[in-house]
Amino acid sequence: MLIFAAHLFSGLIDPELKNRLMANKHLQLIKKIKAAAQDLPRMHMVLVTTALALVFFALLLPSGQVQANLRSMPIIGTDIDLNPQMALTGLTTTSLNEPTLNVGASQAPEDTWQELTVRKGDNLAKLFDRAGLSATDMNDVLQSGPEAKSLTHIFPGQKVAFQLDKNGQLQALRYDESQLKSTHYNRDENSFVAEKISREPEVRHQLASGHITSSFYKSGLDAGLSDAMILQLAEVFGGEIDFVLDLRPSDQFVVLYDQYYLDGKKVGNGPILAASFTNQGDTHSAFRYVYANGEVGYFSADGVSMRKTFMRAPLDFIRISSPFSLSRVHPLFNTARPHRGIDYAAPTGTPVYAAGDGRVLQSAFSDSMGNYVVVQHNGTYSTKYLHLSKRTVKAGDRVKQHQVIGAVGSTGWATGPHLHYEFLVNGVHTNPAKIAGKLPQAERIASSEQRRFGDQVHALQNQFAAYANESKLARQDATSSDNQHKSL
Repeated sequence: MLIFAAHLFSGLIDPELKNRLMANKHLQLIKKIKAAAQDLPRMHMVLVTTALALVFFALLLPSGQVQANLRSMPIIGTDIDLNPQMALTGLTTTSLNEPTLNVGASQAPEDTWQELTVRKGDNLAKLFDRAGLSATDMNDVLQSGPEAKSLTHIFPGQKVAFQLDKNGQLQALRYDESQLKSTHYNRDENSFVAEKISREPEVRHQLASGHITSSFYKSGLDAGLSDAMILQLAEVFGGEIDFVLDLRPSDQFVVLYDQYYLDGKKVGNGPILAASFTNQGDTHSAFRYVYANGEVGYFSADGVSMRKTFMRAPLDFIRISSPFSLSRVHPLFNTARPHRGIDYAAPTGTPVYAAGDGRVLQSAFSDSMGNYVVVQHNGTYSTKYLHLSKRTVKAGDRVKQHQVIGAVGSTGWATGPHLHYEFLVNGVHTNPAKIAGKLPQAERIASSEQRRFGDQVHALQNQFAAYANESKLARQDATSSDNQHKSL
């Protein structure tokens, strides 16, 4: 058996290598062991044969010539199941960690991108951790320049992508603020260089129209407007119309606005360009105007600002739960007490706006009013906001009209979530629903802007009329087609 094993191993070795091995002192030793083993019992010979085979391979593997012969051998088959480390490096290793095989080294995989969506509660450190990167990698990116500051203000839904090389080292980072704006951070030796990327969308005009049924919000959705567009429309006409008290089922609205497209797909809405709202038989029109300094405002066709001194209501189209009254029966104490304001029922957390520009006189808490805010608008007017779940301003702050100053709640003497809103003229409570006609008039466009204003608004009037007429004809054609179909 020992002789058979010796012949077998000899046959596996390249002839040239065999001749060298025969002259090798190790092979001479094997011959001596073979001769001595012939006199051993059969079982001992089996053990010696096995040991000899192990010794033979131990002597054979470190040989540089054998290694060279193995590398020169062709690889049979291409569907090789490599472990992940092999797949990345293109190497297999022996138990001594010596490279023995380089599979497709010239076809190393390209750097790959790993894209992560920002979740609620995420910050940059958590994203780097999910990508398998270190705090050092994050700091290197943050040191790339002032552009990196935006990475500290990421929001849910945004995208952050990491490009890693085959060794897992960060090569680039891409932060998508939106589908139109992104920033790329590319490795430059041991640091990163930031580059802002902007895409210009295709702008298309869109006309939407509707009439009030059960609510303005539902009617806006039925007309194809988004939540943001509905709120924007309410803000434009917020100085003219109280969307809680004034709306009627016969009211109508028409809106011309921009839509943005990338690669033929809609990616968002732009601003309202022009709109009309017919409320209780009176039609109000508004046109977007961009000042020379880039600021934006909405005006009537004759140059009167749609932004009045005060909003008609300090929150968005919520129902009235208790009107202004001097003899209301208090729901908690069951006694007749003056109700010197209006209660707007709304879910807890609904934003509450400052009705006009001014300075916060008080921002505090009391047992009866709960969290409350008082805004002094000038020497004549002030407003109060009671039962807030939270306050977002403090005493002494300057506020602008439509700025969020708190949120609806049920703190203090409240039976449920609502805003109690008071309007005072020279310190005397006045019914907010009836004060509109007594307030200062809205500002007109400045004389220095009149020519520019005329050019912009005239163009918008023509566009608005053309789109409205086209929409009207389309509706007439659709109605005519339906009538013909029914007659058939």
